Amino acid sequence: DGVTEVLAHRSDNLRDKFIEIPCSEDYDSHKRFADCTPRKCGRGVTDAVVTREEAERIRRIAERGLSLGGSDGGASILDLHSGALSLGKHFVNLYRYFGDKIPDIFTEEDFALYRDVRQRIQQRIAQVFGISSSAMYLTKPTFFSRMNSTGAKTAHDEYWHPHVDKVTYGSFDYTSLLYLSDYSEDFGGGRFVFMDADSNKTVEPRAGRVSFFTSGSENLHRVEKVQWGARFAITISFTCDPQHGIGDPLLR
Repeated sequence: DGVTEVLAHRSDNLRDKFIEIPCSEDYDSHKRFADCTPRKCGRGVTDAVVTREEAERIRRIAERGLSLGGSDGGASILDLHSGALSLGKHFVNLYRYFGDKIPDIFTEEDFALYRDVRQRIQQRIAQVFGISSSAMYLTKPTFFSRMNSTGAKTAHDEYWHPHVDKVTYGSFDYTSLLYLSDYSEDFGGGRFVFMDADSNKTVEPRAGRVSFFTSGSENLHRVEKVQWGARFAITISFTCDPQHGIGDPLLR
């Protein structure tokens, strides 16, 4: 795996840590948007945008939603926008499948918190990369993930493969992850790994920590396999292309 350097230990309390890296050529083959398309690339970690208490409240939203389903394999997904929910080896639409139960599962306060946190993360990314927050748009998929040590049953469960978000998801320009549980306390393994030519750089999750980065191949990454426990996170991503923008999820 090469030499591994820890960018953020779980025990750190980071106000802001940012490492600038050269942009890949990926952006040259996409339409450029003023005030948004990355001119400066890199990766950041902050523990100062979302509190631990807020992260715990958001994790409870994920736990309640995932209690309706869950993958047979090690990776379960809940997408409040599209309604996609892992169920066995497949996905169902949460809102269609469990429509009558939704008011018992989620509240308006849950969605307001989700929206507030998303806006704060968006503002921090804009500030760090020197772009306009209003030129960024939330994009899909934006989803909760719960990972555990259960063996993979389908390709969707194989979350540990190295990938580039811009290649996997096209619309992504900036990716963020809000961690909702603690490395080495709630789960083992499951660190986030940036795979650089010279070494690997890891982020150890902690509840309330936000990791964010430009989505091109300058940030090839993977997640280690979870060895024990359950790792909760939410992926919130942004595009510069208004045609790929989506609204915040609404309680239906």
